[in-house]
Amino acid sequence: MPISLEKVEQTAPGLVSLYKQAAVSLDKHGLSGERAAVYLVLDRSGSMRKYYRDGTVQHLAEQTLGLAAHFDDDGTVPVVFFSTGVHGIDEVSLDRYTGRISKLHDGYGHMGRTDYAEAMAAVIDHYQRSGAQAPGFVIFQTDGAPTSKSAATKALCRAAELPLFWQFVGFGDDEFRFLRRLDELPVPARRVVDNAGFFAAGSDPSAISDARLYDELTAEFPQWLAAARAKGIVRG
Repeated sequence: MPISLEKVEQTAPGLVSLYKQAAVSLDKHGLSGERAAVYLVLDRSGSMRKYYRDGTVQHLAEQTLGLAAHFDDDGTVPVVFFSTGVHGIDEVSLDRYTGRISKLHDGYGHMGRTDYAEAMAAVIDHYQRSGAQAPGFVIFQTDGAPTSKSAATKALCRAAELPLFWQFVGFGDDEFRFLRRLDELPVPARRVVDNAGFFAAGSDPSAISDARLYDELTAEFPQWLAAARAKGIVRG
């Protein structure tokens, strides 16, 4: 069951408006009542420094919690921090989110380059170990292409056989040519289903309205759910 508005009001009053806005987008895309285990993957490459400093990444984590409260009943989102490798996996929750991203980020030290494949492997491992019955919905934030495009492509294609949907979010002025190609990898030639979406949030992601963000995050998830259920990847 989703978390009720009353519980959000009691536990995380600062997220009430996000929770309500997420409900509008879920209803618009026919996702009301769907269950999902939500993950947040955050880029810690050196060029991301300003987005941690100005609170943009923290805000994305709060927006993710507002959405996750509808998809899951535990009020917790696992967070994977990555750059050249995976820095760590922690979590944000309805009762523990204020200033959480900066605190975790500061504790991980050096900010490296960008390797999607290791971060994706970490999500897959966590999801499989968790024993989750619902499909996974992964919000994967980055500000540029990975150091190994072939490894990232292979990782996404392999993951297409798993009940995991990858919603990539681009921060910054990059043209994101690689992510656009990744989003359009052919089915079934390269992957069994289209298991990814992408949108560019621009150089000031915090300026995007919550309504637009939730619409972008949930736009392709329904099509994936239908295709994954038809292939038996997602049950029910």
